[in-house]
Amino acid sequence: MENNLVTTAYIVASALFILSLAGLSQPETATRGNLLGILGMAIAFAATAGISQGYPIQISSIGLGVLVGVLAAARVAMTDMPEMVALLNSFVGLAAVLVGFAEYLQPSAALVGGDVTIHRVEIYVGVFIGIVTFTGSVVAVAKLRGWVPSRAVLLPARHVFTLGMLGAMTVLGAPFLTATGNDGLVILGAMTAIGAVFGIVIVMAIGGADMAVVISLLNSYSGLASAAAGFMLNNDLLIITGALVGSSGAILSYIMCKGMNRSFINVLLGGFGATATSTGKTTVEGSATSTNTGEVVDLLANAQSVVIVPGYGMAVAQAQHAVAEITRILRAQGKQVRFGIHPVAGRMPGHMNVLLAEANVPYDIVLEMDEINEDLATTDVVLVVGANDTVNPSAKHDPTSPIAGMPVMEVWGAGTVVVLKRSLSSGYAGVDNPLFFNDNTLMFFGDAKANVNGILAQLSSAAAVETKPTPVLSAA
Repeated sequence: MENNLVTTAYIVASALFILSLAGLSQPETATRGNLLGILGMAIAFAATAGISQGYPIQISSIGLGVLVGVLAAARVAMTDMPEMVALLNSFVGLAAVLVGFAEYLQPSAALVGGDVTIHRVEIYVGVFIGIVTFTGSVVAVAKLRGWVPSRAVLLPARHVFTLGMLGAMTVLGAPFLTATGNDGLVILGAMTAIGAVFGIVIVMAIGGADMAVVISLLNSYSGLASAAAGFMLNNDLLIITGALVGSSGAILSYIMCKGMNRSFINVLLGGFGATATSTGKTTVEGSATSTNTGEVVDLLANAQSVVIVPGYGMAVAQAQHAVAEITRILRAQGKQVRFGIHPVAGRMPGHMNVLLAEANVPYDIVLEMDEINEDLATTDVVLVVGANDTVNPSAKHDPTSPIAGMPVMEVWGAGTVVVLKRSLSSGYAGVDNPLFFNDNTLMFFGDAKANVNGILAQLSSAAAVETKPTPVLSAA
């Protein structure tokens, strides 16, 4: 394929990726954004294949990748999507590491003089970013799957250890620039081993309540790894797409940190999971008041304003469709029904928005935390469907809590709070929730989907009775 044609294809693909990101910024245009991204990637694949050698290897590798990707996307549950994203991030990081080693072992003969040094810097930085992304993403998957503790695991003198590893990797960079043969390979391998430990340590130090931000940041790292691979391979498209992913992920992480009252620098250094005032798990004592389907239906029937706060439990139970149908019935009765979405509800940014969009909930009644928090104090009934950490008042009222300072949905100010949850157990952050014991809180224990379906059945029956026409009796 001619170079001019390849360049044109890369420009078109880059433009489509930019339009894709723009489309993904709004729920109404997200589908179009996805389609534009798919089209851009197809053009990028075709153009790259046209200038490469070894077509049998290309076809087999791309075919295998397509097969695995399609099967994984078709079979993975929405509740497992955060793990899927983290795993894909790890693949990008590993690819950058392998590209870096391959470029060192077989450098281009066209590189001479200062170009060799620049290329060595690209290899070193690319492998560093790649290995941190890889091991950090693997730990994130392990935390999300429950294979390792979700709480922040803090090593003694971890900051000294972290800075020491960064210093060691920096010191190793100087001799790598001039090393040859096996000497350079040993240095690169040593840096990779240190970087692998570094990635593990910084993510292990992050608590479960903050994993959504971690995934966003690792996504940014994967973009930087792609850009680094692009520099190593002299591929403009990889540089552009990597920069897009890296910058957008970093911006999203920064916005989430600001929204959660966290330090963005601490995220980068792995200190995000604990604060100076954190003392560990807080034990809450008291008695909770349980409720049942009939009582919840009566509350909804007498309410004029209802806010639904979904969480990961709704995703696990796949209760979004029943929740959407309840919303439709209540709105048809003239009640104000809205949704309140915490920035990190679920396990990744936008998790709840995707579920509600899947259930055809109107976009205009799905509001972010900052848009609806002030209205909760004047709301008659708040339904908390499977949320826990994001509605925990300890974040606001207990300075010793591990989640102190994190903005939460202030549902406790509503007239009545109904929490749909299996038990009184703590959330993913491992912090007990005093909301469950408030005087205005009713606990609806059990499977969220079964309980929501029970509410829906009674509401549907009542609505059918109200709309049933009254028979006209004829005079005898």
